[in-house]
Amino acid sequence: MRAVTAETTRREYLRGVAHNNELGLYETVRRNSDFFVGRQWEGVNAGDLPKPVFNFIKRSVVYAVQSLSASSLRMTASFPGGEEAKLSDAVTREFDSIFEQNNLVTGFADFLRNAAVHGDACMTARWDADAANSRGGRGAIVAELVDNDRVFFGSPASADVEDQPYIIISRREMIGKARSVGAKNGVPPDAILPDEDAAELPRELRDDDARVTVLLRFWKSEETKTVWCCECCRDVMLRKPWDTGLTRYPLIWLPWDDMRDSYHGQALVTALIPNQIFVNKLFAMSMLSLISMAHPKIVYDRTRIAKWDNRAGAAIPMLGGDVGSVARVIEPAHLSPQVAQFIDLTISYSQTLMGATPAALGEVRPDNSSAIVALQKASALPNELTRQRLYRCVEDFGRILIDMQSEYYGKCSFDGETVDFTRLKSLGASLRLDVGSAAYWSEYAMVATLDNLLTQGRIDFVEYLERLPDAHLPGKKALLEKARAAKEL
Repeated sequence: MRAVTAETTRREYLRGVAHNNELGLYETVRRNSDFFVGRQWEGVNAGDLPKPVFNFIKRSVVYAVQSLSASSLRMTASFPGGEEAKLSDAVTREFDSIFEQNNLVTGFADFLRNAAVHGDACMTARWDADAANSRGGRGAIVAELVDNDRVFFGSPASADVEDQPYIIISRREMIGKARSVGAKNGVPPDAILPDEDAAELPRELRDDDARVTVLLRFWKSEETKTVWCCECCRDVMLRKPWDTGLTRYPLIWLPWDDMRDSYHGQALVTALIPNQIFVNKLFAMSMLSLISMAHPKIVYDRTRIAKWDNRAGAAIPMLGGDVGSVARVIEPAHLSPQVAQFIDLTISYSQTLMGATPAALGEVRPDNSSAIVALQKASALPNELTRQRLYRCVEDFGRILIDMQSEYYGKCSFDGETVDFTRLKSLGASLRLDVGSAAYWSEYAMVATLDNLLTQGRIDFVEYLERLPDAHLPGKKALLEKARAAKEL
């Protein structure tokens, strides 16, 4: 295997940039992001044409993301035969702590949002030796989202992370920070030069405010069977290759829709943009038509009336002749009702085909909760493949966490007992992912079921209150205590 240098890493990075340019990735990400946030007339030379924005794309994407996201995530670890109960409990508690410290419930929602808008989503995990952990010491696992146009796979025809010969992650940093990292590793500050675009900055700002592109390269060593890493800036190695000790690449990757022979996927927004443009154009032309033609126009004979007085109740003088032939009103043209029909059909079909039905969006009356739940489950089917890929990514992230715990945690104290996390290297842990539903109607159906059980006498009032969500009954705790006291009498 050839040696990894700053020069070879930069060539691989430039090769990845060229591949993304061939796919039009950077323009796609920019355009999709603009349409999602509502900047839908950027770069359009429309002159005096009204520029309305009726952004159904954002509502559709938010629905899709929220329908796939979870209000709670919990991962548990177990070992074959049910052994190592103390270790499995410690690993599970660390999962809870990492998910809480990194706010991963919201993080995975943002992860999905990136996939829907950009086409792919990436989340990395890194070990921060200076960060405070839940055990009262230093050293914690930090999760971060990375944009898909800053991740470069060594084999761009495959989206399988573990099958990659190498993975490069680029980031833009202030040159001062890059030089401080290099100084810790014996790199002279003058060896780290700003990127080419820094030439546009004034001379006095180039050394402080200029930015540089820093490349982080991961690869698996055939000798050690572990993941190695290096950090470089242009042709300078900021941190020489080191052995991370990990057996898995510390990142997960999610394409929204798989594309053949490409690690980049198809974004949800990309398919909706033509429909959004059509709706915006029809609205713009309808507005212009109303502004120009909605009000009646007066045509009068200038040879008989010098000036038309449009004030209410004003008298208009005329020089002889028949009054009936002096002026007339031109009725405005009527706007075709098909315009409004096609606008409604375009928005409706666009949302329905991706599962955003009226029942899913909460636009139906809640008369029959069972039917609504059934309709919601049916409407979620278009995104079911993406949901399964998301759960697989979360489980892969759990395997990464176990890999990092086995390498960096060592021996830790839990409830006065010492737990040796290095034993995870020799044990095959299995993971279980518990996902809580985020859908409002799922909670509504649960309350309706509890109501029926109470009405039928299957459960008593105390059991009913114990299972009722707190948000549905203010003061529930005091009422529950009173009901328990009455039950004991």
